[in-house]
Amino acid sequence: MNMLYWLCGSILKVTADTAFRGESYGEHHIPTTGPILVAANHCSHLDPPLLGAQIPHQVRFFARKTLWKPGIPAWWMDHIECIPVDRDGADVGALKKTIAALGEGGVVILFPEGTRSLDGQLQPAKSGVGMIACKTQVPVLPVHLFGSFEAFGRGAKLPQPHPVSYVFGRPLLPADYDDPAAGKQRYQVASDRIMAAIAALEVPARPLI
Repeated sequence: MNMLYWLCGSILKVTADTAFRGESYGEHHIPTTGPILVAANHCSHLDPPLLGAQIPHQVRFFARKTLWKPGIPAWWMDHIECIPVDRDGADVGALKKTIAALGEGGVVILFPEGTRSLDGQLQPAKSGVGMIACKTQVPVLPVHLFGSFEAFGRGAKLPQPHPVSYVFGRPLLPADYDDPAAGKQRYQVASDRIMAAIAALEVPARPLI
């Protein structure tokens, strides 16, 4: 973890724990070493930074290529190793960088739904996360975020202080998500299995006192 990422992550962690303090469950499921493909539901622009702040590794994030303009923002994104992606079409370069990052033992966050939910409910998964998982054969860490839609969902002009909680599930191994016999549907099948694992995660019920 480079120093700039650590510094920014520390500041973000304090901010998250102050304005969006919720609960975190299942953190023992986060692998301590090796590559991790983190797959989570997506309801808010807050999801990537807030989720990244909960993971004790340097995480590779995606950012629109159009953000790389001369100046401090581009310098900052380069130094925390963001992956530039073209949102207007298939981006082979971003795919290669993602596969390379995982091949080097890195941690990458992806959102199987592909875009933010309009109403906070889970959406069908796109095939992209399944393709990356199947090509790299890395463990997939399912995570379900609760409260980020209320904190800063689509249509909101400004973030609102609201608890955001995280439920980490057992890592999925290739045998759990990959079915080579599925043929042309292989990547979609993998994505659907990963999304089902996310959907199955719930905040644990508190015992009655």
